[in-house]
Amino acid sequence: MFIKWKIKRFETLSVAELYQLLGLRSEVFVVEQNCVYQDIDGKDLLALHLLGEFEGKIVAYSRLFKAGDYFDNASIGRVVIDPDYRDRKWGHDMMREAIAGIAHFFGESKITISAQMYLQTFYESHGFIKTSEMYLEDDIPHIEMKRE
Repeated sequence: MFIKWKIKRFETLSVAELYQLLGLRSEVFVVEQNCVYQDIDGKDLLALHLLGEFEGKIVAYSRLFKAGDYFDNASIGRVVIDPDYRDRKWGHDMMREAIAGIAHFFGESKITISAQMYLQTFYESHGFIKTSEMYLEDDIPHIEMKRE
């Protein structure tokens, strides 16, 4: 049983896909992490949306941005795996898909992310290096990381 990956522009997302991805983001970033913040930030309109589906359900998701839309470099954000599926290590598959998607759609290899600090080792395993001191984003420790 494998996860099915697809990358879509905002305007091509179905209502059901949008509902599921916003639900997943809210479940993890607002409820699980106990963080009250404005998830719908206007950037979804600019992003490509990487969806990971398993048995008809979105269980993995991230946003991909071209250079200049979020950081000076291309960017990956809102990286999330459904808590019920984290044991399957699909986060690594998602990062490979996201990096490949940025190369394919934007022709870019330099990527900057704002990473939750506890995931530093995870991102390092995908070629990212820490490029900032810790800072708080929505009261959660983050670091900037770059992949050349």
